[in-house]
Amino acid sequence: PDAGHVSVHGEQARITSPRHAIDHRISFSSEDRRAEGIVADLTVAENIVLGIQARRGWTRKIRKSEQDALVNEYIRSLDVRPAAPDAVVANLSGGNQQKVLLARWLATAPELLVLDEPTRGIDVGAKADIQRKVSELSARGLAVVFISSELEEVLRLAQRIAVLRDRRKIGEVDSSEIDLDGLIDYLANEGKGDAA
Repeated sequence: PDAGHVSVHGEQARITSPRHAIDHRISFSSEDRRAEGIVADLTVAENIVLGIQARRGWTRKIRKSEQDALVNEYIRSLDVRPAAPDAVVANLSGGNQQKVLLARWLATAPELLVLDEPTRGIDVGAKADIQRKVSELSARGLAVVFISSELEEVLRLAQRIAVLRDRRKIGEVDSSEIDLDGLIDYLANEGKGDAA
């Protein structure tokens, strides 16, 4: 981080690597899924178990039966198409690549899931699937930071909306107390920003 600190369960956490974040049960899905998310040459199964394997260490391999059960569960629950664990991720649509990436981080059993533009550049059906899954996870108690520049999506999914400009929080609103026009007015009055 450039500045600030992270507290987990009231205690300051020193996070200097992705593995430290995973150890603190924090998962992050980058806006650029192709360059910073999926590993295009690996299979769906290999991509899904990557986060768990990184947490365990490369010498403690995941048992094949455990890996198969986990992968099949996420393929089914996220409706990854084709439903083929051995499919190479590069051959999947953008929406299905995003679902595989989401599965990777959910498999690590996070307490905080940070999703940066998870529905950008994907088809309408996959977008609806991911939005539905995020709402379901939030309803079950998972803390989700959902970063999006699509205001309707933010209003539909968020409980609290933080407005950022130049990497600083410039405001916060309760989504139940504002509509789209009100949010647009708020952004115009506070200065241009991104919503999360």
